[in-house]
Amino acid sequence: MTTSSGSPGTDERAAAWADRRRVFRELHAAGCFVIPNPWDVGSARLLAGLGFRALATTSSGFAWSLGRPDNHVSLEEALAHMSAVARAVDVPVSADFEGGFAVDPAGVAANVAAATGTGIAGISIEDSTGDEGQPLFELALAVERVRAARRAIDETGSGVVLTARSEGFIVGQPDLRETLRRLAAYAEAGADCLYAPGIRTQDEISAVVGSVAPRPVNVLVGGDFTTVAELSALGVRRISLGGALARTAWAGFLDAAREIADRGTFAGLGRAVPFSEINGSFGSA
Repeated sequence: MTTSSGSPGTDERAAAWADRRRVFRELHAAGCFVIPNPWDVGSARLLAGLGFRALATTSSGFAWSLGRPDNHVSLEEALAHMSAVARAVDVPVSADFEGGFAVDPAGVAANVAAATGTGIAGISIEDSTGDEGQPLFELALAVERVRAARRAIDETGSGVVLTARSEGFIVGQPDLRETLRRLAAYAEAGADCLYAPGIRTQDEISAVVGSVAPRPVNVLVGGDFTTVAELSALGVRRISLGGALARTAWAGFLDAAREIADRGTFAGLGRAVPFSEINGSFGSA
């Protein structure tokens, strides 16, 4: 069904979301895929046009696009952003949902339930607190938060893929044994995919993959330290880029702008993507 305005009706949209969620779940079943992270609708459409089979939002990239540091976006802004990106492309979109925008499990559940209505195919929940003195939630609470997210997804019947993240390696507590303990507990609590951003060595990655097998593992690649083939050989199913593409875009912007500000020359503009290429990528939309 299509509305008189030409936009998809409720039934058609629900069917499309269900199909993307099925596709996204199947992507985790075998092999290894890259899920790059756009920060707005334009970057999402360009990435989808390059043939990536799924996308994921980035909390940092989105926050920077608003002129804010990471983790300084409201729940309402995050939900609107997720909806905009998910509706802009025809591939599954997973949401970087930070810590669920709540501490207590009931709040996490309510917010995750709301997020499933945006059209996303996946969602991630972190165990970091934002408190430098105690950067990770106590394990019992962290597990309950994952369990609450699992329950919320199941109660909506949405089939959204739940990823549980243990943040120790990026919040100053790079303890592999504790990370493995947490990820195993999150898998037991119902997480479909496990993720420890910051692990980099083959030993670390292999240990994480082995500790939660056969559940799929996501590895963050924010620099030139590995390849898709190498991670695939280690048993990694999903590779995300976090804010790395946004940082790369900012690098080109800042290099050109600093040259103009500091030297009054414009050589950096000569390295820009041609207007026709960018403009043509968006068609008549």
